[in-house]
Amino acid sequence: MDPKDTKSPRQPRLPTDDELVKHLVETSDLSPLQAQDLVRRHGRDRAKLDTLAKSFKAES
Repeated sequence: MDPKDTKSPRQPRLPTDDELVKHLVETSDLSPLQAQDLVRRHGRDRAKLDTLAKSFKAES
């Protein structure tokens, strides 16, 4: 069996927490600490984080 055949397809790279925090700070009115807390609490789903950041902004 050829080892090349056993390789799984490459999975897309997930953004790091720092990349997500930077994105949230640049695209919303969140502070870096608020964005970091949001990522820590809700994970790395960018769409979900964007929605939460907008609602957080509306509440502030």
